[in-house]
Amino acid sequence: METESEPYVRLATLRQLHEAVAELNTARSLADTLQTVADGVVSGLGYELSCVNVVQADGDLVVAAFAGSAAAEALITGRVGSRASWERRLLMGESWGELRFIPHTEGWVLLEDDVPQWYTEGPDPRFEDEWHPQDRLYAPMYASGGGSELLGVISVDRPRGGRRPGPWGQEALQMYASQAAIAISNARLRANMQRALVRLEREQQALRASEESFRQAFEYAPSGMAIAEMGGDQHGRLLRTNDALCRLLGRPASAMRRHSFSDLVHPEDIGTLLRTSAEGGRAELRLLRRDGTYVWVSLRNSVVADTADGPRFLLTHVEDIEERKSRELQLAHRASHDSLTGLPNSAELRSRLSARLCSRPHAMRETAVEALDAAYGGYEGTVLYEPGYDAYDGYDGYDQYEESGGGQGGTRSAVPAVGGVPLDHHVHMVAPSDDPEADDGTKGLAVLFCDLDGFKSINDRFGHNTGDAVLIEVARRLATGVRDGDTVARLGGDEFVVLADGLGSADAADLAVRLRNAIIPPIRVDGRAVRVGASFGISWASCGMSVEEVLQSADQRMYIEKRSRSKVHRRAG
Repeated sequence: METESEPYVRLATLRQLHEAVAELNTARSLADTLQTVADGVVSGLGYELSCVNVVQADGDLVVAAFAGSAAAEALITGRVGSRASWERRLLMGESWGELRFIPHTEGWVLLEDDVPQWYTEGPDPRFEDEWHPQDRLYAPMYASGGGSELLGVISVDRPRGGRRPGPWGQEALQMYASQAAIAISNARLRANMQRALVRLEREQQALRASEESFRQAFEYAPSGMAIAEMGGDQHGRLLRTNDALCRLLGRPASAMRRHSFSDLVHPEDIGTLLRTSAEGGRAELRLLRRDGTYVWVSLRNSVVADTADGPRFLLTHVEDIEERKSRELQLAHRASHDSLTGLPNSAELRSRLSARLCSRPHAMRETAVEALDAAYGGYEGTVLYEPGYDAYDGYDGYDQYEESGGGQGGTRSAVPAVGGVPLDHHVHMVAPSDDPEADDGTKGLAVLFCDLDGFKSINDRFGHNTGDAVLIEVARRLATGVRDGDTVARLGGDEFVVLADGLGSADAADLAVRLRNAIIPPIRVDGRAVRVGASFGISWASCGMSVEEVLQSADQRMYIEKRSRSKVHRRAG
């Protein structure tokens, strides 16, 4: 660029260097920046060849840009030199500030390493500072302007003046390498930012697409969907509902946001809702419509989060199962009710009666409790049972025992139990006296067995259609004549049973008379009036009796009553 004897730097050369440095900051990409670095060495610093070697992620250096010779560029661009070979070269060279110079007299030792290089031939130098074709000059580029992190190395060849660079030329190359390092760092930063922006934009696009997919799946789902708050004071409040759920409940979305599911669920299903308000919870319950009716739905819950650490919400899928539930209830009703009259059938009657009875006669209660108190010294307190002992019935091998305090001085008390299940909720059934004159006010569960008088002759004379119509009307009259909560069941044929709780002997007798009088009036079928009578037998369900014993007792009393009544009172037709 200039000789040692030159007293000044030519203004044109300085202008070229300034322009080369300015070009470094105009490149649009990392690849453009690297090529600009190589071109600037040729255009601004006066070297015929330049090569830019850049450190890769694995530490080795790759030839990323070349300027000055198309043939040499095609030969070595893209080739890689190991980091160890490069460090050896930088350590063995003469230090010209940050630059490293290896004269041709020492360069022969580098012929076998793997650093990409080109070879040129030429005569031996004729004077001391003449450049030899095999001289090597390297300008390392460090991050942050002279730091310890190596970004790459600029290698140059053949100064245009044919002489090794003097102090000013060395300073210019070193300064240019420093500016090139800054430009490369900035280009990498821009490239990383651009990649990050592209990645962020793709993620945002994916998020927007996902949100749009969720919105469409939520809004246009054929079944109901809802998002509710999870936790906090507003737990369960509906934040968002789709059109299908609004249509199902007959409520606009704005009104739905004023409620939670607990406001809309049937009171009997609140416990079911609370047990299923968690991840993966499922429930079948009834929700209130705007018109006051209830609809059966299936709820399925999922927990979703707004962000990784953001608030959690409950996503609830609501499926209309009214039709299925109706079929299930119909099937259950058919299984438990008579197909002709709609009354509970024999199986349902036995089930309801069994639910009211235990197998322990009430008469043993006081005696057993006294025996238990005597056995344990009159302990008081809280106990469920010693295994095998029932305070009502003696040893049965199933009841339970619990002691507070233990040993002498502990506390015990008793509650009735059957089969290991405490009967503290059980209302023990006792039978009132059969003699109305000796009525002591005891109330019990009356079982009225009803058999129709003269029904067989109606069937024989007028056919089964008429007989069926008579049975339907008798069932209606019986159901109308009892209280809410009483049971009227068809046992089979022309036999009916009434269960009426809380009656005394006189009450049961009066009920039988009222029901008999309700049955006696003529029944019109196909323009014809027919009549049937009724015989009633009254029995009492009491603990210690089986269902069959109760029904058999009522049946027997009915036949006694039927035989005792005159034929006049039993005529029908």
